[in-house]
Amino acid sequence: MVDIKISGRKVSVTDAMRDHVNEKVGESLKVFDIKPMTCDVVLRVDKNPSNPDRKMCEVTVFVRDNVVRVEASSADMYAAIDEAADKVARQLRKYKTRVIDRRQRPVPMPVPSSSDDLADLIVDEDDALVREKLIDLRPMTEEEALVQTDLIGHDFYVFENATTGLINVIYHRHNGGYGIIKPRLETEDGVA
Repeated sequence: MVDIKISGRKVSVTDAMRDHVNEKVGESLKVFDIKPMTCDVVLRVDKNPSNPDRKMCEVTVFVRDNVVRVEASSADMYAAIDEAADKVARQLRKYKTRVIDRRQRPVPMPVPSSSDDLADLIVDEDDALVREKLIDLRPMTEEEALVQTDLIGHDFYVFENATTGLINVIYHRHNGGYGIIKPRLETEDGVA
């Protein structure tokens, strides 16, 4: 059985909540029973009374060198736990399917190279830096990075390209598909 670390923010975690998390999330983790796997569950309550779904459950699963993260909210904490358990089971099934597919038939993925693809990323806003996050870079293929993007639920993923050894960013496009940002390398004569 996977060790599930449960913590609460602005809520005290009762034994009944702990048992419910261990039962529901533990059952969901059996979808992808592989070692090493650890799981962190955070239960929290939003103090904003205008938010009808104030109870939230965040589940973060660390499987090998990958991260699966889901979040669910509801008016009832037990309902939020159930929904998060269902989501994590779906994400792990999706990850398991991709791992199996990748082993059976490697498919080269197209790489967008036009400036129009990259122009979609530019935003003319004066946003303040809200959060800083440190990441561990490990070499991976573009397909593996795309899987990681899906697993953590972000629109982009920063990774070290296993082929080139350079830092790349893969991102989901609003109109479908994905894009990749690669550094332009200068040659000795100054032209890429």
